[in-house]
Amino acid sequence: MSLIARVLEANGIATVIIGSALDIVTRCGIPRYVHSDLPLGNPCGAPYDVMMQRAIIDSAMTLLSQAKEPNSILRSNAVWPGDNSWRDDYSKVDESNKEELKRKGEARRKQQTQDKNRGSSRAAMIPQS
Repeated sequence: MSLIARVLEANGIATVIIGSALDIVTRCGIPRYVHSDLPLGNPCGAPYDVMMQRAIIDSAMTLLSQAKEPNSILRSNAVWPGDNSWRDDYSKVDESNKEELKRKGEARRKQQTQDKNRGSSRAAMIPQS
């Protein structure tokens, strides 16, 4: 998305990105970015939480209209409902899940090899098991 935003901006179309991966998006050099410190895949808020979603979108529209310099970043004050236990599991690798992650990695590599042998240019998604 960051690279697409740069191309659109170069052609006169203003953009704003809403995301949850601050380090990745800012490294790419983006025009405007609203950072939501929420679980990946949920940058606009929790499902069905219309008020949270509207507040994040409103922040993006404000940033779009008011940002004067490239790489303008606005941090959303949205908070994931309930506790923040999602953080405990994100990127967690330890003895409790080591074998499961190893098994999933092996399945992914096997699928990629099969896809490549079939001439597929993109690997299929691996179903959760």
